[in-house]
Amino acid sequence: MDVLVLIGRILFSALFLGSAFAHLTQTKAMAAYASSRGVPAPVPAVLGSAVLLLAGGVSVLLGLWADLGALLLAVFLVPTAVLMHGFWKETDPQARQVEMVQFQKDMALAGAALMLLGFIAHAGGDLGLTVTGPLFDLE
Repeated sequence: MDVLVLIGRILFSALFLGSAFAHLTQTKAMAAYASSRGVPAPVPAVLGSAVLLLAGGVSVLLGLWADLGALLLAVFLVPTAVLMHGFWKETDPQARQVEMVQFQKDMALAGAALMLLGFIAHAGGDLGLTVTGPLFDLE
């Protein structure tokens, strides 16, 4: 089971690490998009989200307090879904559908991150192939 969890952590964190890289290398463009969606202080918001993505992604990938990393990713995903993908604000049916899919994707990933947090925190030291055990104890 340890290998399956490691493969899952690699696949899960790859999305967030790629996004963190984009936030850091395309800050201006992402801030412009965030501004167009009504996000206040878009440059600090993009840089702050990059920190959450990077810290959470690396934490989950390496198994370095991976439960905390999963929590950081959920903290990124829920506000992002609401602020960036407000499908309920769209009047164009095609734009509404695109934003709804993105909203649902972010919420599903947030759910997966919370399940990962619970799984890792509950498994404790029994989960192998990690740098550290969990930070939280949910036994």
